[in-house]
Amino acid sequence: MSERQLPLFQKNPTSTEDFTTQTPFNATWELFADHLTAQGKSDYTTVAFTADLDLLGQHLGKGIPVGTITTRDLEGFLNWLEFGRGVPCSRKSYARRVTTLKVYFRWLHELKVIRFDPAKEILQRSGPAPLSDVLAPQQIVDCIRESHTFTFRRGKEPDTRPPMLLTLLLESGIKKGEAMKLIPANILRDNPAAPELEVRFKVRNVFKERKVAVSARWLGLYDAYMAQYHPKQEIFGCTPRNLEYVLADIGDRAGLPFKLSFEICRWTCALNDLRAGMPESEIRQKLGLSDISWYETGQKLKTLSQKLDEGRA
Repeated sequence: MSERQLPLFQKNPTSTEDFTTQTPFNATWELFADHLTAQGKSDYTTVAFTADLDLLGQHLGKGIPVGTITTRDLEGFLNWLEFGRGVPCSRKSYARRVTTLKVYFRWLHELKVIRFDPAKEILQRSGPAPLSDVLAPQQIVDCIRESHTFTFRRGKEPDTRPPMLLTLLLESGIKKGEAMKLIPANILRDNPAAPELEVRFKVRNVFKERKVAVSARWLGLYDAYMAQYHPKQEIFGCTPRNLEYVLADIGDRAGLPFKLSFEICRWTCALNDLRAGMPESEIRQKLGLSDISWYETGQKLKTLSQKLDEGRA
């Protein structure tokens, strides 16, 4: 890893010698593409690999320092591709993206930019895509109970964010990116007994909006949260990772055998709606999925429901 100083105001390194652990992730892509070309890779492979890195950037943040990316981050990214992105991920696409991660991080490791290769422990796999973990009914009760045990800024006052966040996700099934974009104007409370969220989402690079029902109970949690946190713009005035930590802590306190995440809450919401008799077309619209995306998602939900009935979920 080079210690020579970069020129002032230079946005991207011009050589791999300029890379450090603090180099922004997306600032390495152009030189990685040059490396692939020099290795004799086809234009198709180069474009596909860099597109895969762009997807990782969408998940982790394109400007994240390369030296801070961990194996757990990559595992979370792959899980998001399958269960949280809302776009079908074929086995072929999944396998290629794992290959992209391995080639890219091995390249950085061989350049001595990073001390450890976070993709080395990621395994390729064959066979059908695994089902997401979901919360069983008692686990939902346990998580909601434990979400009320947090205190605000290590004081004695109850922290309103954990129960508000968890209830929001379990009732609405919105994705992490959608939650982070919520602003107070998106809370539609003309009828306080039947409030709704106005959620912006993207379909084929076109932004659309959908309305998702939430409970009056959640509206009360939301009002308490707003009075305690006083966010300036977005409702969640923190990083996505902070909210991931909140969910993980709730799951730990509830004794879950897996890490509680946005994706698990989303699948749990959809599964609860299915088992409650909501028409599949309404679940699809609630999740903001296309007909194509719903085909695989709907099949997985039916399998998860069957496993719950069998006591194996």
